[in-house]
Amino acid sequence: MSSIGGAGIGAGLYAVVSNPAQVVARPKEADEKKHHLKHGKGFTNPWDSYADISVWELVVKGIFWRKITGQANNPDTTPPTVPVRTPTFDTSRETPKLRATWLGHACYYIEFPGGFRVLFDPVFEDCCAPINIKGLRRFTPPPCEIEDLPIVDAVVISHNHYDHLSYPTILRIQKKFPDAHFFAPLGNKAWFEKCGISKVTELDWWESRDVRLEKTQGKDGEADEISVVSSEEGMRKGGEVTATIGALPCQHVSARTPFDKFKTLWASWSVESGGAKVFFAGDTGYRTVPSSIPAGTDDYSPQFSHLPVCPAFAQIGTLRGPFDLGLIPIGAYEPRWMFSNVHANPKDAVNIFVDTKCRRALGMHWGTWVLTEEEILAPPRELTEACAWKGVEGFGVCDIGESREFGSGEGKASK
Repeated sequence: MSSIGGAGIGAGLYAVVSNPAQVVARPKEADEKKHHLKHGKGFTNPWDSYADISVWELVVKGIFWRKITGQANNPDTTPPTVPVRTPTFDTSRETPKLRATWLGHACYYIEFPGGFRVLFDPVFEDCCAPINIKGLRRFTPPPCEIEDLPIVDAVVISHNHYDHLSYPTILRIQKKFPDAHFFAPLGNKAWFEKCGISKVTELDWWESRDVRLEKTQGKDGEADEISVVSSEEGMRKGGEVTATIGALPCQHVSARTPFDKFKTLWASWSVESGGAKVFFAGDTGYRTVPSSIPAGTDDYSPQFSHLPVCPAFAQIGTLRGPFDLGLIPIGAYEPRWMFSNVHANPKDAVNIFVDTKCRRALGMHWGTWVLTEEEILAPPRELTEACAWKGVEGFGVCDIGESREFGSGEGKASK
């Protein structure tokens, strides 16, 4: 596809990132860092809502055995499935409303009022794996290419799984937008540095940074290197494009090989700019459904009300909400006993929507790759049912490549 705008769009602007962390609301137990494993060995989900599933259970008992015995469902990806549109973007920084464009799976391009531009979890490759595996190839194409995006100020990464963090995509972003700043959870900075990227900030849960975009003139007319300043210095000037970016908890795991599970952190994120605030849930579970519950059973029935839920989302809503827009995963959830601990189904997603006090929300983490066994169009259908079940409005889906606009403070925050 042809590039929208020229390479000079946004040139001369660079991100100034506050250091140390901005002081914002956080729970009392945040300083205990219960999600940190001892002796720096990695991270964990510190809640009763999470139960780990071993590689043997997941791969052998879950995936291979189900396929061999014919229990596994193979979703039908025959077109048409999810509509794909060619997106349009504002090539200037003059955006009156918050604007969100779904680029497939967990990737959203967000245009904030006032001019700040953020790309969440970009993966533009055909296959979401370290090697080309037929079963993990896209069944819907990207609606555009990275080179079609007019401006990218910040790239926010939720965790290091291949369907959320792609080496070729990151290099393409770096080439097209050399002044973009990357934000990732703890432990991921070394990966970016090995990729030759130095403009990266890693954060722990509940940590935030202020960002300011400034016009500068380098030797060759390009933007200067990113500098890191104190929070007070970073935000002292008026009339500039500013933002606050914060890492928040979610219930998931990390790994890029069979040998590095839990070595780096995973996170949800909050980004606030131009009077609008967005919650990006990343990839997350909400509770763990045990294998003793038969397949096809509604695990939200009253007899299963004892199952613990992740308390972090209610904390996020209380301490950082309300949010004008939530970007919340709704797919990759069947069978429940295999994936509920790390992936939300539509009912989980609606509960996350309510807990985090989002005024509006768009679904993600579906419609791109076959990662699990639910049918391709089950997530949006079940999301509609889940909203009716919970009695909430304002949470829906859009086509790949479609943009939606939201007014700041528009709609009533979920309670």
